[in-house]
Amino acid sequence: MNKNGKFTKSEYLFNRELSWLEFNSRVLEEAKDKTNPLLERVKFLSIFSTNLDEFYMIRVSGLKRQITGGVDELTSDGMNAYEQRKDIYNKLCPLLKEQYRIFNEEIIPGLKENNIRFISYEELTETEKDNINNFFDKELFPVLTPIAIDNVHPFPVLANRTIALAIVLDDPDTEVVEEKICVLQVPGIFERLFEIKDREGNNFILLEDIIKANVGKLFPGMHSIGVYNFRVTRNADIEIEEEEAGDLLTLIEEEVKKRRLGIAVRLEVGNCMPEKVLNFLSEDLELDKTEIFEVNGPLNLGDFMSLSRIEAKNLKYEAFTPRITSFLRDEEDFFRTIRRRDVFLHHPYYSFSSVSEFIDQASEDPKVQAIKMTLYRTSGDSPIIQSLIDAAGKNKQVTAIVELKARFDEENNILWARKLEHAGVHVVYGVSGLKTHCKMALVVRKEAEGTNRYLHLSTGNYNPSTAKLYTDFGIFTSDIDFCTDASNLFNYLTGFSKYGNYKRFLVAPLGLRKGVIKLIEKEIECHKEFGNGHIIIKMNSIVDEETISKLYDASIAGVECDLIIRGICRLKPGIPGLSENIKVRSIVGRFLEHTRALYFHNNGDSIIYSGSADIMQRNFDRRVEIMYPIIDKEIKEDIKEILDIYLNDNVKTRELLSSGEYVKREVNEGEEPVNAQEVFIRKVKRKYRLELKKSLQKKFKKMKKQKI
Repeated sequence: MNKNGKFTKSEYLFNRELSWLEFNSRVLEEAKDKTNPLLERVKFLSIFSTNLDEFYMIRVSGLKRQITGGVDELTSDGMNAYEQRKDIYNKLCPLLKEQYRIFNEEIIPGLKENNIRFISYEELTETEKDNINNFFDKELFPVLTPIAIDNVHPFPVLANRTIALAIVLDDPDTEVVEEKICVLQVPGIFERLFEIKDREGNNFILLEDIIKANVGKLFPGMHSIGVYNFRVTRNADIEIEEEEAGDLLTLIEEEVKKRRLGIAVRLEVGNCMPEKVLNFLSEDLELDKTEIFEVNGPLNLGDFMSLSRIEAKNLKYEAFTPRITSFLRDEEDFFRTIRRRDVFLHHPYYSFSSVSEFIDQASEDPKVQAIKMTLYRTSGDSPIIQSLIDAAGKNKQVTAIVELKARFDEENNILWARKLEHAGVHVVYGVSGLKTHCKMALVVRKEAEGTNRYLHLSTGNYNPSTAKLYTDFGIFTSDIDFCTDASNLFNYLTGFSKYGNYKRFLVAPLGLRKGVIKLIEKEIECHKEFGNGHIIIKMNSIVDEETISKLYDASIAGVECDLIIRGICRLKPGIPGLSENIKVRSIVGRFLEHTRALYFHNNGDSIIYSGSADIMQRNFDRRVEIMYPIIDKEIKEDIKEILDIYLNDNVKTRELLSSGEYVKREVNEGEEPVNAQEVFIRKVKRKYRLELKKSLQKKFKKMKKQKI
């Protein structure tokens, strides 16, 4: 506390970067959890690695730019950039040690027991060696380019996140051992896990091991002293000046190319690398000790995600097929259904195919005049893209708001933007200086009684691939106020509209933060009058300090606050006099938790909002976002039930302590295990069976009546 007896920011806020590392450590816990099937544990190990890559490319690279630029500003929790990077290093080292312990001591032996093996070159039969050597000669050798490092040849700019080899050579014709160094980038065009055929089970050798075994062929007349793996991670954050950009599409395309060659921010090496070689690499890459990590095993375990392609039901989660909600399954005309009532979808338990079908019907329906939608991230094989192209070919007005700055999806979005433009779709890149992150699709249809609009809103992207892996909420509605708000928001995105009088939507950056804070204040006032205040917030991250401060006010007033935050949480729960009425949970499981919802008890007349935004400064201030109220009574009940199931989870839940540590919630004696995601799977299966039974009974009665 300060001299006035008030909490300072460093006392009531966790550091953003360290909180993110806590999230990734929860991913690692899932890899460690032996109740998860073996190949699913491999998947979590891989996700842990790919998460770290992005963290270093974006967040840690930002810290390095501050350090090299001499910026000594403190975060609100009181740390400068150098202190943060040092703490990240100290926290990450034991996590990496644990990651490779799990891999070496549990995963590799477990895979071997199930006939999935990693073979060293020395373990191969002579026939297998001949086959692999032949592959090297014909396929690898022509594309490999060893680069000497000396006074004439500077250190090469190796592409971001590629595995490379440092090769130490000696000229046998000289008396002195000179230890010349060559660098070789392992080509990414080949599968890193090279499958060895004609053996029982699934057998692999790493691509770099094939190169090591044949390295002498690259240096005739020289003697190889040692070959050592390393991997460089580079800054990949794209910085653009949109106001000065003549062509945003071309500018971002150029910046994406530069991403591969950004400044180095991390060096990973095998733990057998000699100190002399390590020092050589770190000096040339201009890295200090907090940016260098020695690991006990193969670099980049993210590549081992490819093992998930192996057909082994006993090593994976039980197969689950997303269902079609009865509201859309029993009625071929989606528009008739949506006109009658709002339809709620909880993905991936309910299939995303309903959303694709909605856009497809709109593209085919002659009554549909226009389709407008936002595209933040989508997949390469998305049927939605094809539906938009088909609709444009039928002379419908089709508008796509494509977000070119969706991080790490820029290339993909550029590809689809050009394809859509060539098909006659009006492609717009949103509002200058802001990312378009809201998820909505609006269909305008000419009907007998006049023009009607149909709207889909979602917490997730229009991506059929990730929709199978992410949990999200989606709603279809024809509510006039919702559709009017959507039309006005599209006009804001495509034109110069300054409309701000939204009837239903809370819109960022126009007033979303203010709207959320007002909802919290309303619950505080309601609690003061009735004493039954309750707030439930489910988000990916909670970072915004103003909102956190208002939640502290709610806790001080006695409002019960339950936060379900998957990732970063800067709010400190359980501090006496400040946040003792706040509990923070995180759920990491089979699916990536991505749903966003705000619940306010409101003395029994609950208020629920959902939408695309997390409680972060970037979402409130630098993105176009929407949160929308849930109006339909049944849907409100459904979402409240979903939130209650999350709160009762005692299998995949970790609870945040005021110290910053997450503690796994245990199943108490006499208590039933509750895995929220498994509960949702069972509920949907059970509901589907009951609906199917009723549907068959209805058809049977109809057939019987017709016979009579």
